[in-house]
Amino acid sequence: MKYLIHFLLFLLLNSCSKKEIEIVIDPVEIRNMMVDKNATDETTALFYNLKTFAKTNFAIGQQDAFNHFYQNISGPSDIKKNTGKDVAMIGLDFSFINDDLNTGQPENWFYQQEIKIRQDAIKAYDQGSFVTFCWHFREPYKGLDFYTDKMDDFTKQNAFKSILPGGENHEYYKKKLDKIADFTTNLHGSDGKQIPIIFRPFHEFDGSWFWWGADYCTSAEYKSMYTFTVEYLRDTKGVHNIIYAFSPDNRFFTIPDYLYRYPGDSYVDVLGMDNYGDFDNQGDAGVERANNKLKIISDLARQRNKIAALTETGYQITESRAPQIQFFSSKIYKALTNQNIEIAYVQFWGNSEKAYFVPAANLPDSQDFIDFINQPRAALLDDLTDIYRINK
Repeated sequence: MKYLIHFLLFLLLNSCSKKEIEIVIDPVEIRNMMVDKNATDETTALFYNLKTFAKTNFAIGQQDAFNHFYQNISGPSDIKKNTGKDVAMIGLDFSFINDDLNTGQPENWFYQQEIKIRQDAIKAYDQGSFVTFCWHFREPYKGLDFYTDKMDDFTKQNAFKSILPGGENHEYYKKKLDKIADFTTNLHGSDGKQIPIIFRPFHEFDGSWFWWGADYCTSAEYKSMYTFTVEYLRDTKGVHNIIYAFSPDNRFFTIPDYLYRYPGDSYVDVLGMDNYGDFDNQGDAGVERANNKLKIISDLARQRNKIAALTETGYQITESRAPQIQFFSSKIYKALTNQNIEIAYVQFWGNSEKAYFVPAANLPDSQDFIDFINQPRAALLDDLTDIYRINK
């Protein structure tokens, strides 16, 4: 209660002119809201700044923005090619870093991807963007797939249970977390400081396309695995530059639905949602559904001192799939802002050679995206200020 009162008092005082009063913010009070009470200063500042930023803006980012381009046209991110401004955040993945075939040798393809991912995280941090990581974790028996439609029945039914404490693949799982811990603690910007990351393990768990999905583990098992993951990284491995995100897909309609597999406030910093379905040619009804779901997590974030985010979304454009009219400037924007919700960031999925989620320049929906980023609450890199410092 003490830190909640302190936080609310800060927000009240911050509405006054800086000439009238100098505000002193105690990082200890901010850390008391976080999963990691020993979070680094930069990680603490990122948490605080994203939470306060959401009251007026949402940051815009994309998965693999610095390395995956539509038509393989290299250079700046496709967002920057189109708008002249770079992403406020970048999404990355622990998958290649943690692949069984990553030998750590310079000639190894998976290790080469690891190097690129590290470089992308450093670039984002150095320019003032922030970094999120998901993990498309390949099943622990053969290490081949993360999608269940490619697995036999035994693997689908047993993969998740096998990595639980006491399971036959639990030590294998711990080694994967060891790799994440090593990578993350040794991820430094040009200033020598550890780069904060937002990590959302076992995402889209309410569907069953991943082996950690709803058909393959109980609510109790999911919560147990999530809490173990946090405690192992934070307490056993001493990783203190992670903000932890909880991100189901869009299959909830009520607060109890959303919280069904929620591991508890002590283990979650970001209340997220991945949502493609409500934007898949669903018209105004889909936008309203998406906004109502975002309002659920926005309200919960306010109540529980968390950050709310649309952790993955988009509508993929291909040669046979045309853009939706005003997809960004109307549909996405309304979903992120109607009902006075507070969403800290939105991440679009990555572009590829023959398809895109966010247009580069001179495409049919390029102007629609420009209109989107020119809306009052939309924010790219130029709209972020010192997100790794707590400003008075």
